[in-house]
Formats: sequence, C-alpha cells, structure tokens
Amino acid sequence: MAADTRDRLIGAMSAAPVPVPLADAAGTRDTPRPLVAHGCWYPSADPTGEWVAFICDRTGVPQLWTGLANGSEIHLLDADPDPVTEVSWSPDGRWIAYTVAPGGGEHTRVLCVRPDGTGRRIVAGADAGSSAYLGCWTRDGSAVAVTVAEPPPPTGLTVRTVLPEPSAPDHGTAFGDLPAGWAERDGPATLLGGTGHGQVGPDGSGPDHGPGAPAGHGTGVPGRATAGPVHGTAGPDGEGPGLDGGGSGLDGGAPDRLTAYLVDPSGLGSPVLVAAESGAATLRVCDVSQDGRFALVRRGPRGRREAVVVRTADLATGSVLRVGDGDPWIGRFSQDGRTLWLRSDHERQFAALLAATLDEDGGRVGLSVVAEREGSDLELLAFAEDGRTAALAWNVRGASELETLSLSTAARPRRVPLPHEVVTRITRAGPAGGTVLALSGSQRRPGVWWAPPGGLSARTPWSSRDEDAVPPGRPPVRPVPLRPTARDGVRLGGWYYRAAGRDAGRPGPCVIHLHGGPEEQERPVFDPLYHELLGRGLDVFAPDVRGSSGWGRSFVDADLGTGRFAAIDDVADCAAHVVLDGLADPTRLAVMGRSYGGYLTMASLVWHPELFRTGVAVCGMSDLSTFFAGTEPWIAESAAHKYGHPVRDRELLRALSPMNRVDALRVPLLAVHGEHDTNVPPGESEQMVRAARERGLPAEMLTLRDEGHEFRRADNRRLFRRAAADWMQRHLGL
Repeated sequence: MAADTRDRLIGAMSAAPVPVPLADAAGTRDTPRPLVAHGCWYPSADPTGEWVAFICDRTGVPQLWTGLANGSEIHLLDADPDPVTEVSWSPDGRWIAYTVAPGGGEHTRVLCVRPDGTGRRIVAGADAGSSAYLGCWTRDGSAVAVTVAEPPPPTGLTVRTVLPEPSAPDHGTAFGDLPAGWAERDGPATLLGGTGHGQVGPDGSGPDHGPGAPAGHGTGVPGRATAGPVHGTAGPDGEGPGLDGGGSGLDGGAPDRLTAYLVDPSGLGSPVLVAAESGAATLRVCDVSQDGRFALVRRGPRGRREAVVVRTADLATGSVLRVGDGDPWIGRFSQDGRTLWLRSDHERQFAALLAATLDEDGGRVGLSVVAEREGSDLELLAFAEDGRTAALAWNVRGASELETLSLSTAARPRRVPLPHEVVTRITRAGPAGGTVLALSGSQRRPGVWWAPPGGLSARTPWSSRDEDAVPPGRPPVRPVPLRPTARDGVRLGGWYYRAAGRDAGRPGPCVIHLHGGPEEQERPVFDPLYHELLGRGLDVFAPDVRGSSGWGRSFVDADLGTGRFAAIDDVADCAAHVVLDGLADPTRLAVMGRSYGGYLTMASLVWHPELFRTGVAVCGMSDLSTFFAGTEPWIAESAAHKYGHPVRDRELLRALSPMNRVDALRVPLLAVHGEHDTNVPPGESEQMVRAARERGLPAEMLTLRDEGHEFRRADNRRLFRRAAADWMQRHLGL
C-alpha cells in the first residue's frame, strides 16, 4: 500500500498515541504500612533478574511496586489511586510500562515510568472516549506495543473499504473439533463469525492465508452462519469480531476500531502502526522478531482467537493459526525469526506447545507439536531471553503443574515443584535463567515467588505469608473436587468447600457460586468471599458448568446457541448432586455469581424457582437485548458470538433473558454492581430489582462507588463480601 494512502486512512480514523508527560506521582515511594492480608501479583523482572515490578494492594488499591527478587526492599512507584492491571519491564531496563483503570472503570490507559519513579507519562489512552492496553516490548526495549480502542468516527466521516464477499462456512475445517451433533443440539441459533474477524491492515483488507490455514477462516469479514464463543471481559482486550458483512457496528452504524502501535515512551520516535481492525474484539501485539520484520498479533473473540504473523514492512499477513483462550501471551519468535513457538489448540481439544516454521515472508511452511499433555491445557508460556528454554504451566483439572523445557535439545522436560496449587503468571528473570512466579492457592493470598536456576522456589519477603492469609482463629478451607453429571450425561466439574465445625455426614446450608466468562474455570485458590461465607456456617460449591474452560474445547463450545438452556439446567443438576451426596441441605440452598455468573444466577432463579431460597447476582445481565444496547462495542461484538446476534437472533436472546421470565421469580434477590461498569451496565441489575419489587418480593441493590466490572478496592470488596454474607445468612434462616 502506498504510504500516502495509509496516512490518509489513519489520519481520518484516529491520531496515533503520543506520550503525555505527567507530574511524578504523589507519595514518598517508601513502603506504606501494609495490610496484613495483602496480595502481590503480575510480576515482571528487570533484565538482571534482581528487581521485580509487580501489582500489590497493600494500600487497599492495586498499585505499581518494585522489589528485590531475593530481598525485602520494595518501593511504591505510582501512588495515584487508579487501579493497576498489567505490568511490563522493558528489556533494556529503562522503563516500566503498566495499564491503569482511571476511576476503577473499564476504560484503561497505558503509562510508563522510570524504575526510580521519575518520568511518569501516559503512553496511550489519554484521549476522551478511548481505551488502551499493553502489548510486548521490542527486543531492544526501544518501543512498547499498545492497542488503542477508539470510538466510532463522527457521523458523516466515511472510510471506504473494499471487502470480499462473505464465504460459506466450512464446518469440516474451522469447527472440526466441535462434538458430534453440535449443530442439532444448538437448534435454530445463528452462530456467527466463521469466516474471519473484521478488517485487518490499514486499508481494511483481509489477510492472506499461510499454508494450511483453515478455509474461510481469518479473511476479511465474518460470515453469517457459523459458530464461536464468548462473553466479553472488561476492557478492549475482551471480545468481539465484526458482524454484518462490511464490518459495521451491531446496530448498523460505524464500527469500533482497534489499532496497535509501537510507541517510544520517551516521545523521540514516531509511533509505528502494526495492525488495525474494525468491529474488533481484541488485538494484542505479543512479540516482535529480533530483526523487527515480523509481529505476532493475537486477535479475535475468546473461543475463536487467532495468532497472526504480520510483516511490519507492509502490514501484510504472513500466516494465521488458531490459538487457545486464556493468557494473552501466546508465543514468541525464535532468534532468527524462522520459528514461531505458540500455545495453540489448533485442531485439538487441549492447547499444546506448537512450533510453526516460517518462510521469508512469514508464511507457515511447517507445524509440529513440541509439548502436549492428554486431557490438560497448556495454560502459561514464558521464554528465556536467548529463546533456548521455555517454562510451561499446565492446567491439570484446575490445578497447575510447572516444567521447564529445552527448545534446542531433545532433553525431557524438568518438573518444577510448586508450593501452592495455581500459577497465574511466569516471567523469566535474568541471564542465568531464573524464574519469577505469581502463585495462588487455597491456603494463601496471591504472592510472588523467586525460583533460581535449578533451585527450589522461595517466597519473596514482601509477599504475604501463608499464616497471614486470614486473621488467626479461622484457617482457610481446602476444597475437594467434585464431578457431577448433568441430566443429559455431560460430566461437569467443580470444588466443594465445607464449613468448619459441622459433624461429618450432616448436610449444611450451601451456596452454589457461579464463575464468570462463561469460559472461566473454577480454581482451588483462596477466595475471601468464600472465606466470609464459610465463616457464617455456609458451605460453598463452585461448579464448572458447560461453557467453562479447562475441560476441552468441546466442553467450552457446549453452551453455544440454545445450548445455554442446558447450562442453566446444569446449575440445578449441580445443586441436586450435592444434595444427593448428603453434603447440602435441600431446604437451604442459595445461588450466587458474578458477571456471566450473575446472569446465570438470575436465570437459575426464574428457570428453577422452587430450588433456591435466595440469590445474589453480581454485575449480571438480566436482559440480553438491553445488555447489547448498553455495553462497550468490543464487548457487544464478541457477546454476539456467544449468545446470538441482537437483531438476527432477537427471539433467542429474548428466550434466554431472565427478565422475560421474571414472573416466575419466587425468592428474595440481592443485586450488586459497580457504578462505572460499562461492560455490563448497572441498569441490568436495576431493572431486575425493580421488577422483583413490583411483584412484592424482597429485593435490594448495592452499588459500589469507584468500581467497574471488577471490584478492585479493598474497602469495597469488604463491603460486598459482608453484604452478600449477611443477605445469605438472613434468608437461609441461620
């Protein structure tokens, strides 16, 4: 494409991000007195491996800190009250990049700061109405990748693009891993997005395919009748490829747009465009090759994510390959740029480590499996700077197993012992090959652990001790795994927490707690909410109903279209399982959940009105039509791929909406919402509470100030936990 054409298009659509200097953050950068039970997570080590940047909530808000990997010295780098969500230390050690959520809401921005706390500046997301999140650093640390979510252009601005005709879906290639009979089970639902994910490249044209890429998958615009999940998450890295051929918005208007750039934090160099997509779900730059010729871009909605190799010289696509959900850091180029190491579930039920051989143009000429496990997903992947070794975390029925693997020899992987159940992040630390791990478990708060080469992991002194996870006198409960069977024979999963002090064999009151997503997974980690409920004498069963991750691609896809009705029935089947096993008292059951779990809570109360005595719905959707009308564009785009299109599938969405069955509600309801939630707007809770009150039922709404879809502030989280436990205690008759 001619440079002047590209410049005209980009100038018409948006301005590239320009670093905005800020005053140094208020505060002393000394160590404030910590909360006893604080968490530390999302570590990123400096090039020497001696220092670690991380997120910590010891002040009550997740903020940016640095600390010695093997020492007690730590510093607060940004004392502003905006919660921090991502951290990345530059390879040259000069900058720390991080993402913040102003006001606790869903729109985020990327900042950079020097390791000594000076030079703080906004790198992307400063413009009103925009949002930004982090990508990778270039190998030399001269630029950081950022993705900017831009609002639709003003009315009257037209950007003409020439798009290919939508092609018919190829069920044998794009969806070869779906279970037999999936089309019949999903009934009349229109499942969208089979042929691509909007427009990629500065001219809006679709990418070329590398050898072996699925037919009709990853080209210009989505088709009208194939499948793909998933409900959106907070922020522009959430969801949603374009719908309606031509990439228009869901309502037929202009689509939202994601653009990815390489930005010099110092502002000395001009931003470099890497990728752009209209009607997009996500667009994250995960790696740039050593010579700068290729960028690895992750795009598409959850459940239909793709790894795209982009040639940086002309922004053309070299190859496209399906990748798994979960952690966004999906892979890395080898030093010579001829091999791409990738965490992928391409043509598989479970994600594995694959090696894609690339030609001079980034096209894929070979693909092999480097590491795989039967029945387990490769969940996290990290590489040494020299690219010779990798650290792999496997999800084994909800818990983690960690190993290191040589990529240059045939040596067997080396198992790395873990002191706790779940690894949430891996970062390689220093030239000697050390590793920094973020760990969580049923007996501890999230913490950071330092693993020297060949040695045992050790907790960093600034992370909470296990004995400080909760105040003395009531230790955390270690859950036990359960495998219920749904009424149609599908095996489900989950973890059961039994309140202390109850005689063996005596059923107790039980809260069925439903995770979000839908494709999140329940993990055996310490949850202060569960601890609060258990302390009131309530058991907790946290199941994985169909649509959850961790149990294979078919299980994730099993709730598509009308399969959602079966997911609602799964909740009732899970309740029946713990009752029939003698764990739960059938007369004292409650249901509760957040985000998609909040939707499922409301749905369970109106589909199975005699089963539960009360419910607590947190940030849930009560009417899928009003949800689509009010959510962020990128969330709406992706949610359509999970639930159905708000126009073409309006009858399905109406049938799936709890508000459409609210006359069946029989029990008290508490709704909880963050006031700045633009993922699921607070009106979703308000209308359900109002409808319940109009029918004479006890119903209340708790609105948390300065919070969005995630509750990040310690005082608000505490208020939420206590309000939910008080509600359960009162309405279960304890």
